[in-house]
Order: sequence, then C-alpha cells, then structure tokens
Amino acid sequence: MAIFGPLYERVMRWSRHRHAEYYLGAMSFAESSFFPIPVDVMLAPMCMADRSRWWRYATNATIMSVLGGVAGYAIGYLLFEAIEPWLRESNYWSAYLTARDWFDRYGIWTVFVAGFSPIPFKVFTIAAGVATLSLPGFIAASLIGRGARFFLVAGIVRVAGEKFETQIVRHIERIGWGVVVLSAIVIGYLMLR
Repeated sequence: MAIFGPLYERVMRWSRHRHAEYYLGAMSFAESSFFPIPVDVMLAPMCMADRSRWWRYATNATIMSVLGGVAGYAIGYLLFEAIEPWLRESNYWSAYLTARDWFDRYGIWTVFVAGFSPIPFKVFTIAAGVATLSLPGFIAASLIGRGARFFLVAGIVRVAGEKFETQIVRHIERIGWGVVVLSAIVIGYLMLR
C-alpha cells in the first residue's frame, strides 16, 4: 500500500508554493509549543525544491522554532494547571515526567538535547516553563539545539543534491515506514521509562 509517495508529492508541491516560507515559519513555531508534526517534513523538501535557499530556510525554521519554544515555556509557566488534565490523558504525560526528571538531573542541557533530537520538543518547552528554567539559558540552548538540527538537515539536502532526491523518491515507502517504526520505539521507550 503506497501511503508515503502521495504524501511526499503533496509536500513537494507545498514546498514550491509562493507562501512556503510562511508555512515553514508557522509550522516551526507551532511544532515547538503544540503541533505534533516535525519541521523536517517541510524543511527538507523546501531545500530540495530550491537548494540555493537552504541557509535561509534553516534560519527561518530555527528562529520561529525558538519563538515557538518561548510560547511553550509560557504555556508551562502560566497555564500548566489549565492544560495538566489534558496532558495527563494524552500520550505525552510520561514524556512530560521524563522531561521533568531530566531537568532535575541535567538542567539546561536537556533543552539542547531535546532541540536536536527527534523527541517531541513541545513537551520539553512546556516542562521547562513548569520547572522555571532560566529563560535566557532556555533560549540559548534552544537556539543552539534547534539550529544545529535544522542546519544539519538543510545542509545535508544541499550537499546531497539531486541524487538524494532521486533516492528518496525511489525508497519513500521504506523511509516512511522506517520513521514510523523508529518514532513508535522512541515514544514507547519514553512511556515505559
């Protein structure tokens, strides 16, 4: 059953849209505070569609993601009591508890690792607000972690060029299902921890 091929084609069309940079910025902001889909699914195709703008796209994603992280921090700091019942019932509660534990153990380094890794960053931004981490430290760690991730993704796409795009199209179903399995393993690990 071909699921990821048609999705990939749709994302590639969106990535060539005249307002694609605005969509990328909005998605980057939302993903850091409440949206469940990672920015990479928009960033990589945009860089493939116009490799000369890879730096601009990565910068856009980084800045808007950090601003979204600050919004997530504010949600945790100001509104946690209002969202706690929803968070407890969602699949994110154990990830939230893990984030709080990591903040107690590793402090601000947790934000850097969460910003760079595929773990849901929004959970860590909200937990950082609840834990009242240093806001300047939170912003700096977010900027470094998210920037490293987005510039790495955009840079790989830029360097890999057309061969990369050809390989993705050829193996999109395997890649898509691989990401689903990997995500399920990471989420399962966080939930059972």
